[in-house]
Amino acid sequence: MDKELAPGLHVVATPIGNLGDLSPRAAQTLRNADRILAEDTRVTAKLLAHIGAKVPMTRYDDHSGEAERERIVAQLGDQAIALVSDAGTPLISDPGYKLVRAARAAGHAVHTVPGPSAVVAALTLAGLPTDRFLFLGFLPAKTKARAEAISEVASMRATLVLYESGPRLHDTLGSLAAQLGVREAAVAREISKLHEECVTGTLAELAAKYSETAPKGEIVILVGTPLEPGEASPEELDAALDDALMRLSPSRAAAEVAAMLGIPRKRAYARALERSK
Repeated sequence: MDKELAPGLHVVATPIGNLGDLSPRAAQTLRNADRILAEDTRVTAKLLAHIGAKVPMTRYDDHSGEAERERIVAQLGDQAIALVSDAGTPLISDPGYKLVRAARAAGHAVHTVPGPSAVVAALTLAGLPTDRFLFLGFLPAKTKARAEAISEVASMRATLVLYESGPRLHDTLGSLAAQLGVREAAVAREISKLHEECVTGTLAELAAKYSETAPKGEIVILVGTPLEPGEASPEELDAALDDALMRLSPSRAAAEVAAMLGIPRKRAYARALERSK
């Protein structure tokens, strides 16, 4: 027999594809919750049907405002409310952290029921270093903002993990290749589903692969760490700087290129000033 849930907010991870990945504890929590906060109630209804649960649901997503959060928090003193996203672990690239913060500020208990996460699952497929990784969520859609976001992480010695949609995949891979240079990378999609795949190669190779057909499904891009520092030729330096100077100031262009080519920033900056004249 299922145990009664303690009042408070229960953050529950749900499958990212295969319903068999729902943990017994997660199923028990969902069956015994007083209410479930769902990103899309239609999606969660299918999961509840799978486990034979009938629980009231309320939509909670990007558009839920402060008044809605306050109403939910007011109920946590005597109700067990479960928070789920459409797939994976709530709060990872969604606004759930605001509700968790509000619940804690009001003195209510917050419980986590860990489980599937596309970020971690993709890391296990890609074969890239996992001792340090940085999750970036979705990059900005606009070209300038996306370039600035990539520039900020160009020198990070960690595997970069980001989400992307099929229609934007080629453009994003192209931007990453242009700014980060030759890096090992992977594109993982349909994780845990029938057509799961993880394609590896350099950023440029992957950009070429997805140049004509936009793949379907949820997509995770992974980018390996910068190559070991080496001696860049003057021609390589000039080509990289010319590309960066079309988007950035000499100082920021130098920082990006220095990180990409593994050369001293002072050398890159001096040449950037010359090329910008």
